[in-house]
This record gives sequence, C-alpha cells and structure tokens, in this order.
Amino acid sequence: MENEEEANSLWKIIVSSVLFVVALLGSNFGLQWFNNQTLLLVWYGLTFLIIGLDVMREAWEYAFKRDYFSEYMLMTIACIGAFAIGKYPEAVAVMLLYRIGEALQDRSVARTRRNIQQLLAFKPTSATVIEDGKEVSKSPADVSVGDEIEVKAGERVPLDGVLLTNATALNTAALTGESLPRIIETGQEVMAGMIAVDGVLRLKVTRPDSQSMVSRILKMVEEASERKAPTELFIRRFAHIYTPIVIILAVFTVLFPYLFSLLKPDYVYIFSEWFRRSLIFLVISCPCALVISVPLGYFAGIGLASKRGILFKGSNFLDAITEIDLVMFDKTGTLTTGEFAVQSVEGLDEETIKTVASIEKSSNHPLAKAISKYCLTDTLLPAKEIAGYGLQTDEWLIGNLKLLENEHVFFSDALKNIPETVVAVAKYGRYVGHFTLADALKDDAKQAISSLPVRAEILSGDRQELVSKVASQLGVRHAYGDLLPEGKLEYIEKAQKRGLRVAFVGDGINDAPVLAKSNVGIAMGGLGSDMAIETADVIIQTDQPSKVTEAIAIGRHTRRIVNQNISLALGVKGLVMLLGVMGWTNLWMAVFADSGIALLAVLNSARIFLYRK
Repeated sequence: MENEEEANSLWKIIVSSVLFVVALLGSNFGLQWFNNQTLLLVWYGLTFLIIGLDVMREAWEYAFKRDYFSEYMLMTIACIGAFAIGKYPEAVAVMLLYRIGEALQDRSVARTRRNIQQLLAFKPTSATVIEDGKEVSKSPADVSVGDEIEVKAGERVPLDGVLLTNATALNTAALTGESLPRIIETGQEVMAGMIAVDGVLRLKVTRPDSQSMVSRILKMVEEASERKAPTELFIRRFAHIYTPIVIILAVFTVLFPYLFSLLKPDYVYIFSEWFRRSLIFLVISCPCALVISVPLGYFAGIGLASKRGILFKGSNFLDAITEIDLVMFDKTGTLTTGEFAVQSVEGLDEETIKTVASIEKSSNHPLAKAISKYCLTDTLLPAKEIAGYGLQTDEWLIGNLKLLENEHVFFSDALKNIPETVVAVAKYGRYVGHFTLADALKDDAKQAISSLPVRAEILSGDRQELVSKVASQLGVRHAYGDLLPEGKLEYIEKAQKRGLRVAFVGDGINDAPVLAKSNVGIAMGGLGSDMAIETADVIIQTDQPSKVTEAIAIGRHTRRIVNQNISLALGVKGLVMLLGVMGWTNLWMAVFADSGIALLAVLNSARIFLYRK
C-alpha cells in the first residue's frame, strides 16, 4: 500500500514537472498557443491540481482538526495568492518544489516498522503434543496447560513449561542474550523461544500461548512502539508559528494603510495596490528554501551515514541521536564477538590439551568447538556425551564443574568463583586442570566506549560476574547482568524518568522491546537478528560498536548545517518580505532571491558529504 502511494506521488511530480517545463518553454519562446491567458490559466491550474491537490486536502484535514496553521495551509494560501495576482508559474513552482522536498524526506524515512510481523514470524507456529503416546502437531494456541509437548534438537520451544526429561542444554540467546547455552535441570522452567541443543526433550505446559515468553515480548514491543513518540521535524513545528504570523501580517498589509487613511484624509488609499502587495508578501513568505534545504540536509546526512555503514531509518532519528545523554550497550554480540574462545589454560600440558581437543571434536557444543579450534588436531577420540554436563571416556572427564561433582571428583572451590566459563578436565577420577572460555571483546570495543561523548552503561543477560569483568576492561562504571527483557526495559524506563534521553545498542531478539522503547534504538546489522534490525531506528551494518560515536558525530554535523540553512533562509526571507511590503521589490525579484537562497542552502547541504572523522 505504501509503495503504491510513493509511486503515485512520484508520477504526480513527474507529470507536473513536464507540464510546467512545457508551459515555461512555450511562453518564453513566444508560441502563440501559450499567449492565450485563458489557456495558460487552465494549463497551470491543471498542473497545480495534479501536484497540489494532496497538499490542499491535508490543509483542509488539519484545519478540520482545528490545526489551522500547518505548513500545508501556508503552501495553499501562498499558491492561491499567486494565482489571484496572475502569477501562475510561481504558484506551480512553489507547490512543485515543496512536493519534491517532501518526496526527498519521505524517501529518507523508513517504510513501516514491521517489528510486530517479524516477532510473529519468529514465534513457533506449531507444537508437537504427546497424546496417548503419539505425536500430534497442533497450533500453540490449541495446546492446553498441563499438556505434554516434545521438542527435538534444533527446534524452538513453542510454549512455556517445566522440563520432564533429564537435564539438558538450551540456547537462550534469543530471550536473555546469554552467550552460553543454559543448563536446565529436570523440573525447572523452560521458556518459549529457547532452542533445544542436546537432543529430544519433553515439557509439561505451564502457561497458555497468550502468556508465553514470546507473546510477552511481542506485547512489550507493541506497547513500547505505541509509547514512543516520533521526533517532530523542525519545519512542521516552525510552521505553527510562522504561518499565523505571515497571514496576520498579510492582512495588516491591507488593513493598516486603510486605518491610516481614516486618520489622515489627505492620504490616498488604493485597495487594489495594497491587496497586490499583500498577495506578493504571501508568495514571498513561501519557505521554498526551507522546504528544500531542510529535508535535503537530512537526506544528505543519511546518505553520508550509509556510506560509513550506518543506516538511519529517517531524519527524525538523525536529529534525535544528537540529543542523547546516555548510551546503554548489550554485551554479547554488541561489545563482544558472541563466539567463545579459550582465554586461559591451567594445569594442562601440551599433550593433555591435544588429547582433550581430540575428544571435544566428537561434540557439536559451542564450548567443544572452541577448544577444538584452540588446539587443531586430526585425531578424533570417541566419547560419551552427557547432556548438559560434558563428555566422558573410560579415562577422561571433560565438562562443567557439576559433572565433576556428580562423579565425586575433588577440585578447589576457587574454580566456582571464576567469572568466565570453566571446562574442567579430570583423568581417572582426579582433577588435572581446566580451560577458561569467554566471548572475546570486539577489536574496537574499547574505542567505542572511550570515544563516546556521553556516558555509557551495559545491560546484559549474562552472569553479573562476567558482565562486571567486561565493564572493568572497557572502563564502564555501571554494568548490570542477569537481566531478562523485562529487566532491561525497567532500566531504560528508570533512566527516562530521570529526564535522560537514552540510546540502546543491541543485536538479539531479546533486545527488541528496549530498542523500541529507547529514544534511539541501534542494532548490529551484520550478526544481529532480523527482529532487532526491524525494531531499531539505526542499523550498524559493520557490527562495529565504535560506529555509535560516528553516528552521533554525523547527526550533530548534519544538524549544524541544517540550522545554518534555516538561519540563512529566514534571515534573507525576512528582509525581502519587509522590502516587498514597502513596495521596493517585485515578485520576480522575490522569487529570484528565494531561489538563490535555496540554491545556496542546497550547496551548503552538500558540505555534509565533506565530513571527515
């Protein structure tokens, strides 16, 4: 529907432009056909209606809502005034330039936020229910509380429930942002949206589909999107002040000389002359330079940002990012790579490390792959995989500390205080050493924090100990871990209640609610989820967190140039309007001055592309 409207608007601009150019050429080259004033009126009138009818309709609709001084009303009055004094080309030019500027603006704004549809696409559409020992596929909405469902490895859990089978590992990154699969014990809760890692598991449904974790995230995104008021563009705010002032001054241009003639009988008041000046004043007041240069300036800023790998979903977000007071970062996949790597090895010699890597090659677990990558070997040693714990052979135990505890292997309690993930190694029932693993910081993570012109915080679903360590490495004073989407949303809302404008940077589906609720949502576009990308206001295509600083800098650079254009246009226009009221200029001089200022503003907007880091 929106694409049809854009195509329709484009065709109107093209058709009107062709008709406008043909009329100008015909008149300037003295073609007899265009010497007929009636024909010119019909020709320009038709051209004007094609391009201006939508604007006039908008003016009427706003006036019907008691918003009498919108920019649409100013365009309409100025153009009608030009037609009234026989300046048909100027009337069409005013509306045509306005619609071109409006089209540029529309192209820079995102199509429609499809966050709700993306969440619905992410939500599982079927559930395998066990009925009388048989598997029955049902819609999640048709599954009742208390039903038993089965989820196979690689499948997404469709409904919230408690685990009936043995302890298992589940990928919770989509919901919590945790980089490491979480071990869920028998009887513990499994939430919809998690992904089974270690094989088939069975759940007893505890909540209906409408109250599942995915449904709750969906609701949060919907509510956050509704509460998030878009930033108004300057031109619209300004029109509510500028338009009534211009209209009142135009009326006074006719009225004051008449009142003056009543006080001084010797003064000759000619209504037609002052009415013509009043209409010229209205035409001069048409803010062509503004309606072209303001959206064009933002459009140039968006173009510059896209060349740097930063996609703004509209000029309002380019403007909003300049007012940010606080940037909150997700950790996993945003400040870190999201991939596990061995950080250190304790107590293991080279031969043992090689043996462990050979055993780990038999597993597809992310930690096993990280260890295999740390020590490349062509040898593959078979092992028994204990779901949620690790690997076992006749000689070796390799896995988490719970595995060693279950096998009654003694180890130091100090291992439990290590913030990183620990993979312990035991030989013949005796602890021999361990690996520590964590997702590494991105190359530019420190630069991202140190270069920010505003304060930074970290919100993460990972363990608090690990989040605090990452924050310490980056120099971030405030970092909060163990957070579900609701928890992140609470921190955003608390900051906003303190009057802070907050930007949130994330990459996962679990970040969708806070991306929607924050004043500016920024998503990592390379590794980020489709949901995060669709919900966010700004996309970092290169996955570099340091681009956040560059996005703020480009926004400020663009806004500075746009403000220059506004000051230039208003200053010159105010002077020309004053001269017009005094009768010291004519309409063609005013149009020339306005077009000249518009050209200068366009050239000034082009300076945006000269921006350097």
